[in-house]
Amino acid sequence: MSQPAMPPTFELVLQRARWAPIPGCPGRYVLRGERRDLSVRELLGYEVEIVEYHVATTPDMVFVVRFPGGGLISFGKSDGAYVHTLNTEEGLRRRLARLGIAVVSDSQPELPTGDPQQAFVDSSPA
Repeated sequence: MSQPAMPPTFELVLQRARWAPIPGCPGRYVLRGERRDLSVRELLGYEVEIVEYHVATTPDMVFVVRFPGGGLISFGKSDGAYVHTLNTEEGLRRRLARLGIAVVSDSQPELPTGDPQQAFVDSSPA
């Protein structure tokens, strides 16, 4: 995907790929029809801040990107595949809470413990 002219927003990301609603999860969508190894940066096509979490509620690495209107939660599998979910603000808050990640501001979620060893800004090409 080529880099868009403007930073990502919920609406822009929704329009740029094929997203399917997640049944029973209002405001949450899962990416369909793309390579399973498509990274967060490749998917968004824009240089963004990606925060990586190691949480007890899933064996997967959790990558979170916030942008106007919502955000992206991507699950990095041990085989190099990703499951990308696009979320409205409300969907994002709900899913992060279920993962044990508290949203402390509109710009960045944080683990409830605040332990910097458990959450860090990732500089690799996720």
